[in-house]
Amino acid sequence: MKTWCLALDLQDDPELIEKYKWYHQREHIWPEVIDNIRGQGILSERIYSVGNRLFMVLETTDDFSFEAKAARDAADPKMQEWEDLMWTFQKPLPQAKAGEKWILMEKIFDLEP
Repeated sequence: MKTWCLALDLQDDPELIEKYKWYHQREHIWPEVIDNIRGQGILSERIYSVGNRLFMVLETTDDFSFEAKAARDAADPKMQEWEDLMWTFQKPLPQAKAGEKWILMEKIFDLEP
């Protein structure tokens, strides 16, 4: 199993932030999105927020690939619809490349030996 941490910002608008949180409540996430996540080797996904900053923790199978996930998502019209909707709430971090959303974070401390 692998663990990945990613960051992204939301638009700095309290109403948009609350709407984004609403879409991420279990009863409001589209079932196709949940099926897509589970079908790509993602064992666990958690998103945390502070202000307009988001922090995602993914636990995946060892063979998980962000490139394969991106290709599968790009070929799935429902995932594209979801991503387009989410992009209305999100904004890239200052260091993001063009078109980049979630950015992998660097682990700088680990209490485990």
